[in-house]
Amino acid sequence: MHAKQRAWLWNSVFVAVLIGLCFAVYSSGKRIDYTWRWDRVTPYIINTDPLSINAEYTGTVEVSADETQLILTPDSGEDPIVITDFNVLSVSDGDLVFEGDTLAEQHGWRIGPIVDGLIVTIEISFYSLVIALALGLVIGLMRISDNPAARKLAIVYIEVIRGTPLLVQIFIMYFFIGTVLGLDRFTSGVVALSVFTAAYVAEIIRSGIQSIPPGQMEAARSLGMSYPKAMIYVILPQAFKRTLPPLAGQFINLIKDSSLVSVISITDLTKAGREVVSGSFAPFEVWFTVALLYLALTGALSLAIQRLEKRLSASD
Repeated sequence: MHAKQRAWLWNSVFVAVLIGLCFAVYSSGKRIDYTWRWDRVTPYIINTDPLSINAEYTGTVEVSADETQLILTPDSGEDPIVITDFNVLSVSDGDLVFEGDTLAEQHGWRIGPIVDGLIVTIEISFYSLVIALALGLVIGLMRISDNPAARKLAIVYIEVIRGTPLLVQIFIMYFFIGTVLGLDRFTSGVVALSVFTAAYVAEIIRSGIQSIPPGQMEAARSLGMSYPKAMIYVILPQAFKRTLPPLAGQFINLIKDSSLVSVISITDLTKAGREVVSGSFAPFEVWFTVALLYLALTGALSLAIQRLEKRLSASD
């Protein structure tokens, strides 16, 4: 009974601290005379306002008999424009319209720029995570190799990448290497994040492999396994279990570091937030929303890895 009361007491302290933090944020907004307008942010997440479809050229409108298709024939001789994705017509068959006139409206909900940026962040993080894990595994194995050239190349790679800022690497990747190889912004951002994260992953994998007792490799070789087979079937599975927590932390850092690709004009979650701030004039609401979305991504990844860790520990 005493233990339950103690747990209830500390849970109450936890809730009180959270309430206090929320009150501190609210009081700070009042102190600087800031009016919270969360309604300004909602359309940038999910927009339900009607979308106007405007004429791109001056021309004549032709409407199908069932009013499900609209054809704009430009007076300039351009190819006719066919529009089918609309709900409400604003013109009639044979009308003369000018550039910029409203032809129809599209009703329903659609995702806003913040959600678009979130999707880009997820794509960049996913591709970078997969590439970094594969590249880090190769570099980590090179790091413990008996081949002096492979080992020294791995050491140079790790020290150079870890010794220079990610922001500088993104600039070099996009403006120099990307220009030489013809890479677009998205690819340059993914490669830069992958190369940066792989250096840390390599050291994590190297430490995990070296934490396995040497007798494990010796036992596997004595059973007739080759070195690659012993590494794949005996050493790496054990090392993976031991390195899962630090790998999780590194992958969470990868998601947060992905915000830096906005400097090369990739419209990720951070850049979308900056654009929305300039249009909504609600900086606090937008940045709190962006922070919560990043927290949701990192929290989901952390929860998934915790469940994987429990399943792997149960299989021992």
